[in-house]
Amino acid sequence: MPILISDFDGTITRYDFFERVRKRWPFPPQDDPWEKFVSGEITHFQALAEIFASIRATEAELLELAASTELDASFAKSVRALQDRGWEIVIASAGCDWYIKFLLNKAGVSVPVYANPGTFDQETGLEMSLPEPSPFFSSTKGVSKVAIVRDALNRSDCVAFAGDGRPDLKPALLVRPEWRFARGWLAEALRERSERFHPFECWSEIADQLQKTPC
Repeated sequence: MPILISDFDGTITRYDFFERVRKRWPFPPQDDPWEKFVSGEITHFQALAEIFASIRATEAELLELAASTELDASFAKSVRALQDRGWEIVIASAGCDWYIKFLLNKAGVSVPVYANPGTFDQETGLEMSLPEPSPFFSSTKGVSKVAIVRDALNRSDCVAFAGDGRPDLKPALLVRPEWRFARGWLAEALRERSERFHPFECWSEIADQLQKTPC
């Protein structure tokens, strides 16, 4: 069975949820967790956990913010089309399953999701925790996309990967170029390394391409 492993934020959605949060509840430049991650001071998980903990909103307000990340309008239709052709679809995210599962449920899509668990309280924000019992655990990201891709490669000769951000580079390089999809930061990083990939703007383009490519 062919397997597609897809990032969520910035891949299935147009915008990253954590960027929406950063803009809504900004940190002083010297205290910005994301910049601290980029400079190597803290881990990816620590940065997102701190950003999400800054949220002060009602659940309804936060769900509205999550919806503003713009899930691909054709996502559900594209998932069904791939599944009808025998594809297994797995979502692998270093983000939080709280908003991911909300958006998937809203779209009527049920697929495996590997992401960091989280609980929301309007007084303390979105509390993200490490998925330590997970077979794909990463101490720095929570979820190891590399481990997920390697597991898929052990189960199938046909594995595709789609992503857009820093945690997506290593897993993207594990799959064959014809099964590699990238946009944003990931696309630039692959170009810098002269690595081939399929560029995309919305997730449904990935599904369309995979339906045309023999496995």
